[in-house]
Amino acid sequence: MGDSLINIAMLSYHTCPLATLGGKDTGGMNVYVRDLTCELGRMGIHVDVFTRSQDEHVPHILHDLGYGNRVVHIPAGPEHPAAKQKIGLYIPEFVQGVRQFSEERGVKYDLIHSHYWLSGLAASQLSDAWAGIPIVQMFHTLGQMKNRVARSDDERAGPARLEGERQILQRADRVVVATMAERTQLRFLYKADARKMVIIPPGVDTSHFYPIPSDEAKQYIGLKPEDRMILFVGRIEPLKGIDTLIQAMSCLELRERQRPVHLAIIGGEPNARQEELTEEMARLQKLCDDLAVGKTVVFLGKRGQDTLPYYYSAAEAVVMPSLYESFGMVALEAMACGTPVVASEVGGLGYLVQNEVTGYTIPDSDPQMLCRRLSGLLNNAQERESLGKHAAGYARDFAWEKIAERIVKVYQELIQSGEFEQRSTAGIIP
Repeated sequence: MGDSLINIAMLSYHTCPLATLGGKDTGGMNVYVRDLTCELGRMGIHVDVFTRSQDEHVPHILHDLGYGNRVVHIPAGPEHPAAKQKIGLYIPEFVQGVRQFSEERGVKYDLIHSHYWLSGLAASQLSDAWAGIPIVQMFHTLGQMKNRVARSDDERAGPARLEGERQILQRADRVVVATMAERTQLRFLYKADARKMVIIPPGVDTSHFYPIPSDEAKQYIGLKPEDRMILFVGRIEPLKGIDTLIQAMSCLELRERQRPVHLAIIGGEPNARQEELTEEMARLQKLCDDLAVGKTVVFLGKRGQDTLPYYYSAAEAVVMPSLYESFGMVALEAMACGTPVVASEVGGLGYLVQNEVTGYTIPDSDPQMLCRRLSGLLNNAQERESLGKHAAGYARDFAWEKIAERIVKVYQELIQSGEFEQRSTAGIIP
C-alpha cells in the first residue's frame, strides 16, 4: 500500500453491517460490508462506514470493526426501521450528515464505495460536494432482475429504483460485479458500459467459516449425532424460494420414513404475534400446516454470525432454492464449512456452486427434483464427504485477504489516475 493512508467512505445507507442477520433487510450485503471493512483495516486502509441511524439508543459511532475503522450512524428521518420505499426521501439529510461528520472530524476521503442503489444516489451527491472524488458502486441486487421473477406487484421494484440504477451506472467510475452473470445482466438490461465493470466475487472469512467435526457441531446446536438436518439460511421473502424447499421436504418425508430428516430455517421472526408476522412468514407457516410438515420444518428465527459455522457443519446439506441471487454468500459460507450446497441454477449461484463437484445446481421452483437430490445426498455418506471436501477447498480461493487485494487495486487505479476529475455531472440528480 505504500506509506500513504487511503481514506474510504463506505456507504451502506439502508442497512447497518452490524445488524443481526436474517432480518427483513439484513443478509449477504451486511456480511460483505462488515468483512471487507475489517480486511481493509488489516491492510492499513482507513474506512468509515456510513449508515442511516435506525435506533436512537445505539451510539452513533461504533468501533466494532476494529483497526480504527468506524460504523457511523447518521440520523436521517425517523431513527427507527422504515420501508426502503420511504427512506429514499431522507437521502439529502443523510448526505448532509456525512458531510458534517467529515468536516467536524477533519477527514478527507479519497474514494466512495457505495452498496445498493440507495447508497449509489447518496454517493453521487457526496462526490459532487467532495470535488468529484471517484465512486465504486456495488448493486448486490438489481431491480430489473427482481421484476423478472416477481410473483406479485408488491414484489416488483418501482420506477424510482430502475431509474436510480440507470443514473448510478452513468455516474459511477467502477461497478464491481460478483459474477459474469451480473455483468451480462447489466449489459443486457441496462445497456451498462462494460469498460466500467470489473468482476470480483465476494469473499469469505475462512478463519471463522471452516469445517467443524459433525458430532461437535451437532452437540453445540442441540442435536444428537444420529440426527439429520437440512439447512436454509437467509431472509424470509418470496425471492428466496423457501416454499419450494418446504414442498420438497414433504416429498422427502415420505422417502425417508425409516430415518427422519428435519429442515431448519434460519431467518426472520417466526414467533412474532400473528398480526406482526410478515406476509411471507405467515404464508410459509400455513404451507407447513397444509402439507402436515409442521414437525419436520423448524423455524429458528435469527441467529448470530458466531453460531452459523456450527449450523453449517451440522447440516447434511445447505439448500438455496432462490429464484434470483446476484451471488449467494450463504452458499460460500456453507462450502467453506465443508457442507455440500444444493442451489437453484440462477444468477451467481450457477457460477458459484460447481455441479457434482461442490454440490448440485437444479432448476428453480422444482420441488420434485430438489427432493430427489436431497434424498440421494442423505443416503450416500461417501458422496457427501467428497462434495464437502471439494467445497471447502474451493472456498479457500475466496478468502477475504485475496478478494480485498483485488478491491484495493481498483481503489488505487482510480485514485492515482485522476480520470474522475474530468467527468461531466450533467443530467445527474443534484
